[in-house]
Amino acid sequence: MPALRKIIVAPDSFKETLSASVVATEIAAALRAQLPHCEVVELPVADGGEGTLDALLAATQGQRRIARVHDPLGRPINAEWGLLGDGDTAIIEMASASGLALLAPHERNPLITSSAGTGELIRAALDAGARRFMLAIGGSASNDGGSGMLSALGLRFLDQADQVLPPGGAALARLARIDLAGLDTRLAECSFAVACDVDNPLTGSQGASAVFGPQKGATPAMVIALDAALAHYARIIHATRGLDVAQHPGAGAAGGVGAAALAFLDGSLQPGIELVLDAIGFAEQLAGADLLITGEGRLDGQTLHGKAPIGVARRAHAAGLPVIAIAGSLGEGAERLRECGFRAVFACVPRPMTAAEALRDARERLRHTAEQVAALLALTDRD
Repeated sequence: MPALRKIIVAPDSFKETLSASVVATEIAAALRAQLPHCEVVELPVADGGEGTLDALLAATQGQRRIARVHDPLGRPINAEWGLLGDGDTAIIEMASASGLALLAPHERNPLITSSAGTGELIRAALDAGARRFMLAIGGSASNDGGSGMLSALGLRFLDQADQVLPPGGAALARLARIDLAGLDTRLAECSFAVACDVDNPLTGSQGASAVFGPQKGATPAMVIALDAALAHYARIIHATRGLDVAQHPGAGAAGGVGAAALAFLDGSLQPGIELVLDAIGFAEQLAGADLLITGEGRLDGQTLHGKAPIGVARRAHAAGLPVIAIAGSLGEGAERLRECGFRAVFACVPRPMTAAEALRDARERLRHTAEQVAALLALTDRD
């Protein structure tokens, strides 16, 4: 193997444990120790979930802002949003206001959790003068079809008695009509690029409830109820806006926020990783590189549906670079990554263990795995 002159380290975060920048730092440190002659470039990425705000503000020398909003259970919190370096584009990271990480495991209940805080962040950016938006919708705690977000922007979701529905996905089963009269008029002046980390439809076996509901606390019975509620919601949206969102790719992102953005914000759904890679000048960074290392907390079949590692790998392959991945763990379907061009995939979890144990020692396990990968590369690195 020829000598490695330049390695790009471009991981996503290990969800709920390590940020993308920490993951990149640990991998890069191991590489530099074993390959001191090699240039190692740390390029943490995100795909529309946690870390997207940080990646884009760093890449564009943007400004971080704070707004007082409500978390998925309606509790007041401070949440971050950002103004990119162009001074005109707001970056709204849903995870900051409506993210799963804001809730303790026992609090996760997609029947009642709401995306309202995300709408409040948008409103804060509107108040600050922003009219161009990048909406990063990964990492959400809600399954409410974006109704909470839209309610914060002035829509009213009403039942048969013309009463406003309570927050949460379950209530959408009682939706009779959507009152558009109060929608913030400033939204007509805005554009929304919606960064999705998945391409799932709103409903069905690959929809928001079935695929992502369980990680948000849904039992099998809840999944059935939530899917039926979102299907009903989609019918009301069709009657209201003339748009069929149920099977639109990406409509199921963030528990249906993708559908809400399509129907009421005239949003353009785009792979989040593509938006981020363009913003951080990824193509320019690849020049002269010999290898790319990526990864995320869990690599499985879902990774192929628009997650950061597959987006990074596709760009690297187009530039002729081999790609390897380091993951916290591997799940069902991970073997398909080899079919998509990954030369090798390494997991940090070496044996069966509880989730709590794996999360507790995540950084140490990552460091050990990165050291092993670096040692293997050094063994085969020859002038």
